Formats: sequence, structure tokens, C-alpha cells
Amino acid sequence: MDISQDYGQIFTNKLDTSMDELPPLNTGITSAPGRALVRPAPGLAHAAEGATRRVRVRRDRVDHVALATVYLVSAFSLAGFATFGRHPERLANAPLAASVYGWMLLLAPRVQILVAFIVLAVVLTRHAAARWVPAFVGLYVLSLSSELSGTTLGLPFGPYHYTPALGARWFGHVPLLIPLSWFFMALPSYAVARRRFPEPRKVAQRVLAGSLLLLSWDLCLDPAMSLVTSFWVWGTAGPYYGMPLLNLAGWYVTGLVLMVALAWLRTDDWISRLSLPWQVGFYGANLLLPLGMSVVAGLWGAATTTVIALGVCWLIVHPRSARHGGTSGAR
Repeated sequence: MDISQDYGQIFTNKLDTSMDELPPLNTGITSAPGRALVRPAPGLAHAAEGATRRVRVRRDRVDHVALATVYLVSAFSLAGFATFGRHPERLANAPLAASVYGWMLLLAPRVQILVAFIVLAVVLTRHAAARWVPAFVGLYVLSLSSELSGTTLGLPFGPYHYTPALGARWFGHVPLLIPLSWFFMALPSYAVARRRFPEPRKVAQRVLAGSLLLLSWDLCLDPAMSLVTSFWVWGTAGPYYGMPLLNLAGWYVTGLVLMVALAWLRTDDWISRLSLPWQVGFYGANLLLPLGMSVVAGLWGAATTTVIALGVCWLIVHPRSARHGGTSGAR
């Protein structure tokens, strides 16, 4: 028997036992099968969390300021219309004010559309980078095609034409700005409908609901912009404040096409990055001017119809669980 080997074996076993009894060394590193994970120190974790929170607050503040800008432009335009548009006698003895209001009346709708689009584009870029651009291009082309068909063939809206008040026009028919408004109102309409119907198997319900919400906007937009003012003129008289009922059908069909395009272009992959309350607020900011003009002009039927249509949309898109005190898993 080799005594040195016996003592060596005893020493090795004792060393192994002692090492097993030692408490684990806190290195901040944990292991997992196939990889190692580094766990930061508590102080660093709190610092990173605080930095993330500050970035989020700063981003939310920018979004709120952007949305407030759209509301301010709408409110300013509405105030000018209520003060001078409905009471032109107030300008009789104020030539400077009359000149300023004349320019404002000419530029306000263009500024309204441009500001709303720029605000949405900035917010989309901040949250989704350039992923929204294909949807914008697709909806611009589709809505322009629908408008060109309407202004030349009378379908799907009925016969009408745009006046020069909205600036340069595609092929002498459709203002360049009009497809922008289709895009920036179709997007929040789709987002709200998606809240109620987020599942891929319910895309049909989402498309139908989103198109109805988009149509609700036109119930006050058309009377305000073609009867109270003259940004476009109908070629035939209709029962709804001079607008043919075919226009409502055309709006809904066009809305369906836009909603299908948004679904097909995988808008769901990035639209959830935007706050849904922000998008609802954005819809409201652009609804404010035509709805307010309808009220100021005494078109109570148009205002009431719009509110009723929006109420129906709310009943459709608001989850039943929320109406009964529950919660919804959809954003």
C-alpha cells in the first residue's frame, strides 16, 4: 500500500467537501444552458430604469405638444370662421382685418391639412421609424385614384369638382392635399377598430368598423366644406345638405379599400407603437373644425348625425368586457 497515495486521496476528498460547503460567490453572473447572462448591479439597474423612464416621459411630452398643435390650428380656424365668416359685417369698417381674414380663409384649410399630416408623420417616425411610409404611399395612391374617378366619372361619390381653394391639383382635378387627409384619418380609424378586433381572424370586422368610423367624419365634413364653404361643388343636388346619398356609399366603399390595404400592408406590426388615446385625440382634433363649423352654421342635423354615428362606432369598437366592468387584452 502506498501511504502517500492514501493521504493524497484523503486530502483531495476533504478539499472537495470543503469547497461544497462554501457559500456561493456573488459575481453578478448567472448561467443558463448554452449561454451566460450578466446581471447588473442594483444601482446600475435603477439608473437604467430611470433613464428609460425619462426618455419615455420626454417622448410623451413631444407627442402631447404635437397633438396640441393640431387642436390649436383647428380652434384658431374655427374661431375665425365663427367671428368673421358668419358675421362679415364686422369686417365692413376694418379693411386690414378683412384682408387678413381673406388670406386666412384661403390658407387655413391648406395649413390645417399640412399641419395634421406633418404632426402624424413626426409622431409615426419617432415611434415606428420609416415603417409607416409604405402604408402612406399605398393609401395616397388608392385615395387619389378614387378621387380622380369621382371628379371625372362621377363614381363612386357622384359628380363633383374641387375649386382652386385647396391649391395645386393632380391632372387639374384633385388637390395634392386631399389624399393626405384620407391617410391621416384612415389610420386612427383603423387603429380604433383594431382595438376591438385585434385577432387576425377578425380582420373583416376590423375593416367594416374602421370604414364606418372614417365615414362618420364625412357626415359633418361634407356639409361644412361644400355648403357652408365652397372647397368643392356638387354637380347634382342631393337630400343631405345638397350632397347625393351616393357620396356616403362611395365614402364607405373607399374606406373599405383603405382599411383592407392597411391590413394587407401589415400595419399591425407598427401601429400599436402609437398610443391609442393619442390616435383617438388626433381623430378628434381633425373632427373639431368641420363639426364646429356645422354647429356654428346651424347645421344641427349634420352635427347630430355625426355624433350619433360616432356613438354607434363606440358601441361597436368598445369591448363588451369593458362595458361590464372588465378589461380587454387589446391595446
